[in-house]
Amino acid sequence: MADLQRLADALGQHGGNVREAGHGDAVDGVPATAVARPTSADGVAAVLREATAQGLSTVARGAATALDWGAPPERVDLILDTTGLDRLVEHGAGDLVVVAEAGLPVAALSETVRGAAQELVVDLPPDRLAGGSTVGGALSTGVSGPRRLQRGGIRDLVLGATVVLADGTTASSGGKVVKNVAGYDLAKLLTGAYGTLGVVVRAAFRLHPARPDRVFVVATGPQADVAARARDVVASQLAPAAVEIDRPAGSDVAEVAVLLEGTGNAVGQRAAAAAVLLGGRVQDEPPVWWAAVPGGGASTGPTGGAGSGGGSVETYAKATATLTGVADLLRAALDAEQRYGVGVAVRGSAAGVLHTVVTGTPEATASAVGHLRRSAPTPREGTVTVLRASREVRAALDVWGPVGGLDLMRAVKRQLDPGRNLAPGRFVGGI
Repeated sequence: MADLQRLADALGQHGGNVREAGHGDAVDGVPATAVARPTSADGVAAVLREATAQGLSTVARGAATALDWGAPPERVDLILDTTGLDRLVEHGAGDLVVVAEAGLPVAALSETVRGAAQELVVDLPPDRLAGGSTVGGALSTGVSGPRRLQRGGIRDLVLGATVVLADGTTASSGGKVVKNVAGYDLAKLLTGAYGTLGVVVRAAFRLHPARPDRVFVVATGPQADVAARARDVVASQLAPAAVEIDRPAGSDVAEVAVLLEGTGNAVGQRAAAAAVLLGGRVQDEPPVWWAAVPGGGASTGPTGGAGSGGGSVETYAKATATLTGVADLLRAALDAEQRYGVGVAVRGSAAGVLHTVVTGTPEATASAVGHLRRSAPTPREGTVTVLRASREVRAALDVWGPVGGLDLMRAVKRQLDPGRNLAPGRFVGGI
C-alpha cells in the first residue's frame, strides 16, 4: 500500500500534488492506489525515488489515449501523471529542432511550430490527437503514421531525451541535452517500451519544413492488384510522401491513396504520373479513412480496460510486413475471414506498417491473429502485435507474438529497473 504522505513529502518544494486514486485511475483495468502529478523533472525524480523505496509499482500516464495498449501491468500502486510537465522548452526554428516536456500535447506542439512553417511529422491517429496525446505518450507507444514512408517514424525523429529511472536517477542522451549516458541511446531505447524502462520527462525532435502544396491520387480494385500498384509507386521515382492501403473487413476490394507533397507545378506533374501508374484519380482531399484506425472503435470501459464477454468484439493490432509481404498480409486477412468467420480490416502503409482490426468471438479472433502471423515466416519479415483486446482474447494468445532479442531486452530491463518497479508486465515477455 502506498504511503501518500511520504510521497507528498518527497515531492515537497518541487511542485505538484499527490492524491488517492479515484474510480477512473486505472491502467487497462488494473486499479491504482495513488496518483502523483509533479510539475518538474526534479519532482518526477523525487517521486520515483520514494516510490521505489516503498517498493511501489509505478505506471506513467499522459492523456491516457493508449493506456490500454499492450498487456495490462501486473499491478499499479502509483500512477505518475505527466500532464504537469507541459512546457515547450525550446524551438530552434533555424536548426529545425524543438525541445518539449513529456506532458505537452502533440497538437499544441504542432500548432506552435506551424507558425514557423515547420512540422513534427508523426501523423497520430485523429482520435489520439483530439484526445490530447502527449509527447511522452507518443514516444512510449512508438507511433507512426502515413508519412513514415518518407520521413521515418517517431524513433527516427527523436534526437535526444532526458529520462528519470526507477531509482530517481536522471539521465540524458542524444542531442540538446547536457549529460550523456555511455552505452545507451536512451531516447530510442525508450521509444515503444511502454514506460517499462524509464519515464521520459523531456525530448528533442527533428522538425521538417512544411510543404505548402499537397495532392492525393486514389484508386480502387482487387486487393492483389492494389497491393501491386501501390508497391510500384513506392519503388518509383515519384517520391511519394505516403502510400496507404485500405482494405475493409469482408471485402476483396481495396483502395490505395498516394500523397504527394512539395511546391508548385512539380506536385501536379508527379500526381499525373502517379495517376497513370495507379490507374486512379487526382483529388485535393484525402479519403475519409486517411490516417485513422479501421473499425468502429474498441470495446473499452471508462477505466480503459477492454470489454469482456463471449460475444463479438473488436481487437486492434499493429502489423508489419516487408514491401512484398503486404500482399501476403492482405491475402491472409481474406483467408482468415473465410476460415474463422471473423472480420479483418487492414489499413496502413504499403511499405509495411499497418493497422488491423479483427472482429469476432475471442476464440475465432485468436485463431485469426495466429493466421495473420503465419503470413510472415519470421519476425524480421513481419509481425502482428495485439495492442487493444478483451481479457478473453488476451488469455487466448500472446499479444506480442514471436519476438527476436528477448534475452537482450530482459537484460536491459534488469540493468535500468532491477526491482521491476516501472509498469511490470506491460511489455513483451513480461518485462
